[in-house]
Amino acid sequence: MQKWIQKFLVASVAVITLGVITPSHAIWEGILDHNSNAKAQFSDNPTSQQTKYIETQYETVISTEDETSFEDYAFAAAKEQAYLKFGSRVGPQISSEFDDVIFPKIQEAIEMTVQRLDDETTKSLGITENPSGNYAEKIFHVFNTASGQDLIRFHVRTENRPFEGYYYNFHYHTYEDNFTAHNNLGEIYWSKNTPPKWLS
Repeated sequence: MQKWIQKFLVASVAVITLGVITPSHAIWEGILDHNSNAKAQFSDNPTSQQTKYIETQYETVISTEDETSFEDYAFAAAKEQAYLKFGSRVGPQISSEFDDVIFPKIQEAIEMTVQRLDDETTKSLGITENPSGNYAEKIFHVFNTASGQDLIRFHVRTENRPFEGYYYNFHYHTYEDNFTAHNNLGEIYWSKNTPPKWLS
């Protein structure tokens, strides 16, 4: 009977926490073992102490995961989508300046936008894949997976300035002003020669 209860409890915790917590066998042996050694580890009220320990462990793991999970995912996905857009011809030429100047501002824009959202929306965020090719601007969008609505759009525009050459203008648009304003992230100079198409 004890083995059945132990298996049930382990399965319940795994289902309730969606696999975030892998139950420690020491906890379950302490809860279910009725010999004197196991009872000596706990106070007069072992059930409340064990429950308190399990809840504390669960809260610590979940809160740590939830605070950083979307940002970590977004930063990795953002860099991946940017380098996918740059392709093998543009990427090596602008990568160091992009990493040092532009990408930290992309991270900051994502963090500021996410901080203004409610918890329910934050749990439903995603990053679009397949950046635009040719000379189109789209790098990636942060969107609500539940509603399909974009929240923030990251773009790069190729600008030809007479007597200067070509620049890559990185900017973003947000849902807060219906994507009308250009929020500048910075520029990277290419050269006087026409740059290759994106994704090439």
